[in-house]
Amino acid sequence: MTCPLLYRLRVIDKLPERPSAAALRGTLVHSVLEELFTMSAAQRTADTATTLIAQHWDRMRVEAPEDAEILAEGINLEEPTDIADAVIAPIRPLLEAYFTLEDPRRVEPHAREMGVSTELASGLSLRGYIDRVDISPTGLVRLVDYKTGRSPGAGFEAKALFQMRFYALLWWRIADQIPARLDLLYFGDGQRISYEPTEDELRATERKIMALSDAIARAAIHGFTATPSALCSWCSFQDACPEFGGHTPPMPALPE
Repeated sequence: MTCPLLYRLRVIDKLPERPSAAALRGTLVHSVLEELFTMSAAQRTADTATTLIAQHWDRMRVEAPEDAEILAEGINLEEPTDIADAVIAPIRPLLEAYFTLEDPRRVEPHAREMGVSTELASGLSLRGYIDRVDISPTGLVRLVDYKTGRSPGAGFEAKALFQMRFYALLWWRIADQIPARLDLLYFGDGQRISYEPTEDELRATERKIMALSDAIARAAIHGFTATPSALCSWCSFQDACPEFGGHTPPMPALPE
C-alpha cells in the first residue's frame, strides 16, 4: 500500500472520487477497442476506430453527462470548432499509437474485459479484470493490458509488472496454466513491455499479496495512517486527510 489511508478511503469507505479527464479518455479508448474486436477482422481499421470514438463520445454525453462535462472542461475554442472534435482530438493519437503496436486484423481474442476471480489456499479471495486474453492455435496464452499513459522509465516498471503478475496468478489459479506472455501496451508513447512469467515468480507474487493482506488486517486494528508523498497533489481525498487539515470519517464496520 503506497498510502494506507488512501486504500481505506477508496476501498473500505468507498468515498466517491471525481474521475480525471485522462482517466475518462482511457475509458473511451478501452471501450473503442473492446467494440473493435466484436467486428470482423477486415473492419478493424484505424478509420473504424475513429468512427467509434465519436459514437462512444455521443453515448457518454447521454449516459454519463457528468463525465462528458469533465472531458469538455477547460476547452477554449478560439475558432469555430465542434466541441466533439475538441474532446476527441487528444484521444485520436492514443488509438493511432495502438495501431503502431499491433494489427488488430491479425488478432482473435479469446476474451475481452474478462472478469476473473479465485480463492487462494489461505482463503484470500482475488478478483480483477483482464483487458484481453489471446490464445494461440497451439494453446499458448497471452494476457494484454492497455495503458493510455506513457511507459514507465527505467527502474520504474515494478508496479506495472506486479499488476500483470497479479493477472497471471489469477489466470494460473483458475485455468491451471501459466500464461506464456504478458503484454503492456502504452498508447501515450507507443511502447510495449513484454514479460514471460515463471512459476517461481508467480509464487513470489502470491506471497507478496498475502503479506499485503496481512498488512491490511493489521491496519484495520491499529489504524490506516497517511503516508505523504509527491502523489498527494493528485489525491481526491485531501478533505479527509489529516496531512491536509482534513477530518477522517469514523472507520466503517468491516464484514465478518
